[in-house]
Order: sequence, then structure tokens, then C-alpha cells
Amino acid sequence: MKHRPLGRSGLTVPPLCFGCNVFGWTVDEAASFRLLDTVLDHGLTFLDTADVYSRWVPGHHGGESETIIGKWMKARGNRNSVILATKVGMDMGNGNVGLKPDYIARAVEDSLKRLQTDTIDLYQSHKDDETTPQEETLATYDKLIKAGKVRAIGASNFSAERLQSALDIAKANGLPRYETMQPEYSLSERTSYEGALERVCVDNDVGVITFFSLAAGFLTGKYRSEADFGKSPRGARSIPRYLNPRGLRILACLDEVAAETRAEPAAIALAWLMTRPAIASPIASATKPEHVATLVAATRLELTKDQADRLTAASA
Repeated sequence: MKHRPLGRSGLTVPPLCFGCNVFGWTVDEAASFRLLDTVLDHGLTFLDTADVYSRWVPGHHGGESETIIGKWMKARGNRNSVILATKVGMDMGNGNVGLKPDYIARAVEDSLKRLQTDTIDLYQSHKDDETTPQEETLATYDKLIKAGKVRAIGASNFSAERLQSALDIAKANGLPRYETMQPEYSLSERTSYEGALERVCVDNDVGVITFFSLAAGFLTGKYRSEADFGKSPRGARSIPRYLNPRGLRILACLDEVAAETRAEPAAIALAWLMTRPAIASPIASATKPEHVATLVAATRLELTKDQADRLTAASA
């Protein structure tokens, strides 16, 4: 599987990143191990998680996903075969939130312990923290990189202005820069990335790792009416905002291209993302090993310019 550069970090990753937010939530530990074995067997070696996954589940405290990944890597002895990305900054409760230096210093140790590793390949600011000077946050990351605890840093949920500001501060002060940006981006949600944020990423060689790449499963084609909302735990919560005339137009175009390529709608939606400017590796997830084949198919699918243009027009 051909790898792509992750910004200017020197890291290279597969053209698809496996999202691990389902671990310990909709997928138990044993099933998570089977999924991870499958994705690694297929060459999907880039894993994305966060300390906060899955704090939203009743009885959970955060760290459940990292813990499962750590147990799996230790059981398999395969840490060196994985590009590991996690995040810090979302509310973990008890005032543990944000990007202040003392909190990052504690949070990274907690993540390293749960992941049972000495180094995080990509450590990401999960959301902006305007109460903390960006110089302080980047200086803290600098210490972590020099200590060998982090290899590169990235950002998520930042505005174009704040990302550009962070890049400027890093350059002016000789500090590590955000090598990646993680925005919501898909055929169904284009406004949060396209435009100013896209320009910042393209102009500065920032690698983009998209989340909700399949619009919470809408772009798989399995949700076509309200009667389908019960097909997954998040169906009724996430899908209604996509099920409208525009959404149905997108599905119709995916169906057309599926007929032409003999690929599944999900693979086509991911392949479209891979054609977009600055995209390094869209994030997609699965809850069953048999679903991983669709993700792998996306990495091998080359859309024609006409097919990509039609999808772009249908989702305008």
C-alpha cells in the first residue's frame, strides 16, 4: 500500500486512517482485537484515537479506547508496526481540559500509560484553547518531542485563523509546528474545511486527516429513510441532518459511480476524499472485520476525473 507524507513530519502513513473511537463503546475488547488484527493484516497501520474516547458512554471515564489499543499492541508485540495518533484537550472531567502546559504534561503520561508505549507518533490538540497562549502549548510539545515522548504534533477543530497563527508562532520561535489538521470533512459536510482552512493547509504543507469521513455512516448508503435510523446506535442521533434532498442527491450519485466501478458507496466516498487538496489520510471506522474490506477497497479505487467531478457537483 502506497504511503503518503504526514505534513513535513517525516512520517508516512497509508492513504486511510482507522478510527478507534468505537473501541470499548460499540465494540468490546475481544472484537476490537479482531478488528485491529484485520486492519493491520490489510496494511492499514495508521490508528487514530483520543484520551476522551469514550467518556460519553454512561459509566465510562475516558481512556477506554487507548487502553484497548495498548493491550492489543502489548499482546501482539507490534508497536513498531503501527503509526499511533491520539489527542488531548477535550473535557475529561474534574477540570481536566484544555491545552495548558501542566495539563498536557499530565495527560500525555496518562495516554502513554494506557497505550503501554514510550512514544506517541502524532499527538494532537483535540480542540483549540483560546485561554492558553499558543506559544505555551507549542513549547510544551517541544519538550515532549525532545524527551522522545512525541514524534510530531497536529491540531483538530481549529479555525483557519488560529491554525495559521500557530504555524506563524512556531516558525518565529523555533518551536514544533502542527503537521496535521483534523477537520470534519466529507461529501456531506464540506463547508468546515473548504475555503480558508483548506488554503492554510495547502499553502503550509499541513497534512489533513478528516473525521466523520463517511458522515456518521450516511455515505455507506444504509440510511435512506427515517425507518433506517435504528440500524446503529448513532443512527437516530447523527443521520437526520444528512437525510434531505441534498443528501439523497449525493446518495444517487454514489449509486451511479458504484454501478460504474463495482465498488461500494462507502469506498467511493472515501476515494473522493483522497482526491481532494492536502488530504493525507481520511479517518474511517468499522465495527466488524468484514467491513474492513470496504475501507481497503477505497485505497485501491482510482476515480476518473469525470466521476470525481460528478460527486463534487452532486454534493455542492
